[in-house]
Amino acid sequence: MRINGERERIVLRTSLPFFLIVVMSAVALSACSSQATDQGKGMTASADAKAEAIYKKQCLSCHAADLRGKVGPGLQEIGSKMTEQQLFGIIQDGARGMPAFKKVLSTEEIQALSQWLSTKK
Repeated sequence: MRINGERERIVLRTSLPFFLIVVMSAVALSACSSQATDQGKGMTASADAKAEAIYKKQCLSCHAADLRGKVGPGLQEIGSKMTEQQLFGIIQDGARGMPAFKKVLSTEEIQALSQWLSTKK
């Protein structure tokens, strides 16, 4: 009987750390995936800052700092009304009363701005 009891202790001592490592890894991966999901809904902090800088330089005079609109329409909830692709097209080619920005902004800048605006819901 003593041999079985000792064998069980050895198995328990070697299995428990392995089990804890597996559980802790699963928890860590779960936390990482939820952060990635949250970023997928929005943008990374650096991309967000880049888009805001473009907005302040090119869009603020017509759409206001708080996105409520001045000469141009408010953009506070534009992401619930238009897709990122629609926003890209309007920024690039213009629309009623809005000039085209394809000669002012690069494709990457238009993409960053349209992605940022699409998160405004």
